Amino acid sequence: MDTIANMLVSIVNAQNVRKQRVAVQYSKAKENLAKLLKEKGLLSSVRVQDGVKARLVLTLAYDDGGLPKINGVKRLSKPGRRLYVKHRKVPYSWGGNGMMILSTPLGLMDDAKARKEGLGGELVCEIW
Repeated sequence: MDTIANMLVSIVNAQNVRKQRVAVQYSKAKENLAKLLKEKGLLSSVRVQDGVKARLVLTLAYDDGGLPKINGVKRLSKPGRRLYVKHRKVPYSWGGNGMMILSTPLGLMDDAKARKEGLGGELVCEIW
């Protein structure tokens, strides 16, 4: 089961019905991805809700017109098929309007930062 893909789909589905928040099961990888999305302005806030089963509560971000900031996602590297790229082959997303998220030796980062740092890694997902 691909838990990162489930988190991304939960975010998109919640935004399509104009929800304020969505809660997903906690994992360190999902927390790091959510913090990166918050840093890029695609989520308003990220918090960990402790309990018997920890949950990650994500507050969704909308633009001034009430439209979701995330229009679509695509999981690239899957548990059955990992995709790795070298630093010179980091792809562009939607002509620069979206972003690719990579897992690099320095942690998760978007494609622009990976190119700037000269790092390659595993292609996690594409967001537009």
